[in-house]
Amino acid sequence: MDDLEVGQYWDANAQAWVRLAKAGYDVYRDYLNTPAFMSLLPEVAGRRGLDVGCGYGHNTRLVARRRALMTGLDISPTFIGYAIADEQADPLGIEYRLGSGQDLPFADSSFDFVTAFMSLMDMPEPEKAIGHAYRVLRPGGFLQFSICHPCFMTRLWKWVKGDRGERLGVLCGDYFDPPQGHIAQWLFGNVPPAAMAGLNKFRIPLFFHTLSWWMNMLIDAGFVIEMLNEPQADEATACKCPDVADTRIVAYFLHVRCRKT
Repeated sequence: MDDLEVGQYWDANAQAWVRLAKAGYDVYRDYLNTPAFMSLLPEVAGRRGLDVGCGYGHNTRLVARRRALMTGLDISPTFIGYAIADEQADPLGIEYRLGSGQDLPFADSSFDFVTAFMSLMDMPEPEKAIGHAYRVLRPGGFLQFSICHPCFMTRLWKWVKGDRGERLGVLCGDYFDPPQGHIAQWLFGNVPPAAMAGLNKFRIPLFFHTLSWWMNMLIDAGFVIEMLNEPQADEATACKCPDVADTRIVAYFLHVRCRKT
């Protein structure tokens, strides 16, 4: 499966994804993952940034609100259409481009930083995207990305529960060399039946790599790893949104910041 075929799956998902995310059902993003990512992000005011796999531009706009000069890129024309519509309704100076993260259509040393919110792990060859990110960064620029945690979000995965049904931990396996390109079907878990009316489940090709693969791939590309984070909901957030309380048991996400020396 190549990046263009994967892009077709994501384009088919886009309309339902935007509808549900804008209705507030992407709670792991809104309550945990994106706030943690933004807390890790260095000062970007006045700097030129590229958001790879920007989707409909939700997170791109958050970075732009920190006064960064943003470009967003996504392989799905439907996502890009939504992103452009939001930019036209509330301009933040963002340019959106249609293209593959595995083959960035930008000149060398074009950007001060690159972000990738939960997009690299959905690419069949993320090492190509990392190589291009390094290429388009200026010397001293940084790449910051988030992915599903490779150690815990494995192909074999299920909750281990106690006698009262409480979640104690996860059983995970098939960590090394699992089959690639399996199509997972799901919707956000807290969507009520009425909101799902007329929507098909997302169909998402899955690709798995070990933690060491990710780290060594960054090193081989020439990056120096600066910061890692495994966000978990604090007690106040878990009380406000109980759906994300399980991130206090096991890490769902891994955040990485690395720099081009």
